[in-house]
Amino acid sequence: MCGGFTCSKNALTALNILYIVVAFILIGVAVYGRASALVTNLPIIGGILVCGVILILISILGLIGAAKHHQVLLFFYMLILFLLFLIQFSIACACLAVNTKQQEQLAEQGWNNVEPHLREKVEKTFNCCGFNETISATSDDQGPLSCKTKHCCQYPDTDCECPLCMQKLQSTIDYAFKLCGSIGLFFSFTEFVGVWLTVRYRNQKDPRANPSAFL
Repeated sequence: MCGGFTCSKNALTALNILYIVVAFILIGVAVYGRASALVTNLPIIGGILVCGVILILISILGLIGAAKHHQVLLFFYMLILFLLFLIQFSIACACLAVNTKQQEQLAEQGWNNVEPHLREKVEKTFNCCGFNETISATSDDQGPLSCKTKHCCQYPDTDCECPLCMQKLQSTIDYAFKLCGSIGLFFSFTEFVGVWLTVRYRNQKDPRANPSAFL
């Protein structure tokens, strides 16, 4: 019988194995988002990464609780998983709701807070110079005047115009947000299924604990 004790146990075990796979996907997506953005150091993407790590630990707790039908472990597993669902759902919605202007503000904050050598790395990677039009031209490491010495100007003695880094980073940052948000939102609902399955499994009686149930 699919709704029986054994079926619920196997379903919960399989779901936790799926959570481990999902956690590695979330971690991979978050790492990709950070690596793509380079300078943004976005806290939202960091939240996805933290959710992935926590999900691995919770999955291990769930596997132990499912194998032993341990009421206390299953209770804390259910409680933590529900809280993780709320957090991950909120973060995923935030990723999808961030507009272009907010993305630019976050990127600008990250650009202003990183070391000059990292700015140079971004400029070299994306073949750009400076962040946007609002940056002062008198700045040694950010201003348009320093673009003459950048690699995007192949001939420093001639007039050249390097593209702004925000123009190059915009599509990458937007893709990272949408990817993190979509995957986080999709898999957050699997955590809600896990909570429902755990509640059902906890309330079922283990036939091995009461052999007279078969008489």
